[in-house]
Amino acid sequence: MNAVNLVVVGRVAKAHGITGELAVDVRTDSPERRFALGARVTARPRDGVERTLTVEAARKHSGRLLVRFTEVPDRDVAETMRGALLLADTAALPPTGDPDEFYDHELEGLAAFLVDGTRVGTVREITHGPGGELLVLDRDGGGEVLVPFVREIVPEVDVRGGRVVLDPPEGLIE
Repeated sequence: MNAVNLVVVGRVAKAHGITGELAVDVRTDSPERRFALGARVTARPRDGVERTLTVEAARKHSGRLLVRFTEVPDRDVAETMRGALLLADTAALPPTGDPDEFYDHELEGLAAFLVDGTRVGTVREITHGPGGELLVLDRDGGGEVLVPFVREIVPEVDVRGGRVVLDPPEGLIE
């Protein structure tokens, strides 16, 4: 898999039990597809050495998924996976089916403009919190700004055109 086509679908929180099961914080809207029996993900552990893992089993547990991978046979190996990002190929993502719904990777890298056409910066990433999503913009003049990703402030998203349009309240961008 080409790194350009990979998106984070989970993060290994910790080893669980003695059989190599991993507690995974899910970062995808379709965990039932991403962690289905036989599904493959790329693991990027803290040491940076990527490897492909095959899902052997997955089940929900306390707000996380407990996942067993064929390539993680025991707790010793599972412990080395703590903190690893689990990535999947974007080509395998299903269409959202909603014109107002986007995958994070579709928004990252888009140029950000104000409604008057003034360029503000570039979308670096999207953060997901309990209050909703935020666009993290790298300002053209330096620094970053967090913009709530709501229709009132981001009235236009043009993925094909490579831009988002912002109509921020006074003081948000300054």
